[in-house]
Parts: sequence; structure tokens; C-alpha cells
Amino acid sequence: MPADPATALYTADQVRRIDRATIDRCGVPGLELMRRAAAAAFDTLRRRWPEARRLCLLAGSGNNGGDALLVGERALHAGLAVTALLPERPGGDDARAALAAYADAGGGLGNADDGLPLADVYVDGLFGTGLARAPQGVAAALIAQLNACGRPVLALDVPSGLAADTGMPLGVAVRAAATICFVGWKRGLFTAAAADCCGERELALLDVPAMARSGIVPDARLLDAGIGCVLPTRDADVNKGRFGHLLAVGGDHGMGGAIRLAGEAALRCGAGLVGIATREDHVGAVLAARPELMVRGVDGAPALQVLLERADVVALGPGLGQGAWSHALWDRALAAGRPCVVDADALNLLARQAQPVPAGSVLTPHPGEAARLLGSDVAAVQADRYAAARALAQRHRAVVVLKGAGSLIADPDGHVAVCPWGNPGMATAGMGDVLTGVIGALLAQGLSAWDAARLGVALHARAGDLAAGGSPRGLLASDLFAPLRTLANRFTA
Repeated sequence: MPADPATALYTADQVRRIDRATIDRCGVPGLELMRRAAAAAFDTLRRRWPEARRLCLLAGSGNNGGDALLVGERALHAGLAVTALLPERPGGDDARAALAAYADAGGGLGNADDGLPLADVYVDGLFGTGLARAPQGVAAALIAQLNACGRPVLALDVPSGLAADTGMPLGVAVRAAATICFVGWKRGLFTAAAADCCGERELALLDVPAMARSGIVPDARLLDAGIGCVLPTRDADVNKGRFGHLLAVGGDHGMGGAIRLAGEAALRCGAGLVGIATREDHVGAVLAARPELMVRGVDGAPALQVLLERADVVALGPGLGQGAWSHALWDRALAAGRPCVVDADALNLLARQAQPVPAGSVLTPHPGEAARLLGSDVAAVQADRYAAARALAQRHRAVVVLKGAGSLIADPDGHVAVCPWGNPGMATAGMGDVLTGVIGALLAQGLSAWDAARLGVALHARAGDLAAGGSPRGLLASDLFAPLRTLANRFTA
């Protein structure tokens, strides 16, 4: 079954192969592809900024620069004033043809060394997917000026300076108002720093024949509105035992809020029974706040064992700590063999003491926890989040959710799904605890680890967007509870 272009994510090399096949096997000239890209980009520009009268093109020496110059040609024919800055002259036949077409239309060239001229919209065609090092010299200076000018920037294919495969800046990178991506989504546009660089994203397929994509399996896929996995419809004649028993383990001294958030999130997403194993001094507060939770104070592994025997799934880690009490509970919970959602300090303990996790488990590290599990550092994880997520999933034979902007869900076979939702307001205490409860509830209701992780991440991120509205600053983790319940009821068979 062909990949859905709306959700297929490719590496830069894969898109280059599609381009090459379009030219060599399908007979579409490279200059024609460039013209199609320019037409799509100019349509986007006019739709987004209909009042724009002055354009400035920043055109590099490659095909990305050619795309920008042909945008300029179209703009000139439409009566707009256009100036192009070329830090380097075009280096390929198609790019040189684009420059000639721009000049024939009456386009003028500015001096890139003089900096940016005044414009209503800037078109970024400095660097495309082939960039492998930090921008230097005049190009780097122009990118810095773009970011400081306060005017909108339309990036062509990928913001200049952003690595198309990883979403990380190679040095200074353009922060565009919008990015139009050509042929297929580049996987780096949806994770790491990409959200700050891309602005709003559009995809232009350029009428590439299906044959050109034949045999090229997308490297990853975006989660879409349907997700592709659902919870079973509930019959009227049922009881709570049909919807799973989740046990949330954590809440060392002073961290009772974390385990309470995980427990309530699980209830809001439909778990039939949710127990909490925590420090005795948290029992009263949790019961007072949410009496539907079954809270037990446990002083060590033997007390936990009784609760584990009744549970179907374990949510392990919110507020757990790393002391002797924490380690004892962690060790016993993993040994029980129940599918686990392993989060927070349970991950830190796993990094200190490698131990198999039960089959059907989900690990939910943020970049710092991922770095500890991999024996590396945060910079290395963020430098290639796809590689880090896949490495963790293979190492622990579990589904892994690598949290952050553009959360990644990876399985041990190398499949990766990417979450396009979420907002900066979710970077606050307790959000990870809520996600743990959400995924745990979905596991308890019978979803596989892969489906529970994908649907759980989607529910969590979309609930965060609904709760934030247009005001992400000050968002609380508990603000997600009401939209979580609403959204969870939409994903039923």
C-alpha cells in the first residue's frame, strides 16, 4: 500500500532519490521540477501575504537558490518589486537557467555584502537539504539579519541552516514564518528546534509520479488525526473490571503530587481501576483530592507485592526517587512481569542498573533521561533524536517515547512515529506524570504497547493544545484532565 504523502516522513537522501527517479525514470526535467516548486511557493506567498509588494530573494548556489530565483520571476510577472541577493553564483545548469529566467524578467541583483534591503517578505533559498556544515561568511550574516529584521520569511523546502534529517541548527538557522516543503516531508521539520525555525508548514508534492516513490519506504510517519488505533466501544452491560487495573508506583517523600497526577490521568482516560502505591504520608492528601483512586501506603517490596498481584499494568516512576525505598519498589515492580510504563526516576534507576523490562512495556524518557540510558549526553541525543529513540527501543526491546518538541515513538523494529502537536506551555512540572498515566490507562484497556504509546502521546499533546488555547504560559498539568476525557471518547471503534 503506497505511503500517505501527508504523513510520510523522509530523510534528505530518500527525497533526493525520489527527485532523481522523477528526472531519470519518469522523464520530468529538473528545471520543470524547479518551476513547479516556484509556482507552489509563490502561491503560498500570495495567499499568506497578499499585501506584499516588495520581495527580497536570498538565493544560494544550488537548486534551492534556483527555486527562489524562479519565485522572483513569477513575482516580477505579477508586478511586484523584487531584489535578489546571491552570496555565490549558481553552480548547476538548472540553477543557472533559473538565474537567466529571473534576469530576462527584469529582476535585479543586490550586493549581498551590503546586507538586507527593505522588503515586505523575504524568500529563503540559501541552503537546501544538502547542507552539512554551519553556514559561514556572508550567508551566515544574512541569516542573522533575517532573524533580526522583524519581517516575514518564507523558507523553501527547509529553513537555511536547519539539518533536514534531525531538526537541529547546524549553526545559525533561519527562523521562518512559514516553510513550504517540496516532494515529501523531511523528517527533521517535525522535531527538536524545527518548530522554532519552520513556522507554519506546508507540503507541495509537485505532481511527482507515484512510480518515482516506488521502493522508497518512509523513514518515519507523522501521527494524524485518526492515529490508526482506537479503544473498543463499551457495551452497556459491563463493569469496571473489564477496563483494566492499573497500579501507579511512586511518590517518595515530598513528591506525592506526581503519582496523584498519573493516577488521575489514568482514570480520565478510562482505566477501570487505578491503584496507587506510595509513601504513607501521601495517602490522606491523595484520597482527599481524588477519592476514586485506591491509595495504599507501602513501606517496601513485600507490601508492594500484594498490590502487584492484583494489577494488569504498572505505571512506574512518577515521583519515585532513587533511594533505598525507591530501588526496592522499582526492582519488585519490574520483576512482577506486568507491562510497565517506565518513567522519571524509574528510568534513572534503569540507567544505573540495567535490567530487562517486561514484555509490552513503554519507556518515556526526556532527553536527559535518554542520555543517561544511552551513556551519552543531552547534546548527543538532540543531535539525532531519531537515532536515539531507535537505539533505546532496540536496547530495551520496548516501545520508547522520546519526549520533547516533536515527541518520537519508536519500536524495537525501527518504526518511528512523530507527534506534530503540543505547545511550549507543556514544558512544566507534572506533564510527564500525566502522560505516564494516559499510556498506562490505554495499556490497561488492552491496546498494544505501540498503539498505547502512539495514541497516548497524541491524546496528551492535543489535550495540551486545547487546554492552552492561545495562552500557553501558565498551563498546569492538571488542566489537561477535562480535554483528555473528551478526546479519549473520540477514539473508540
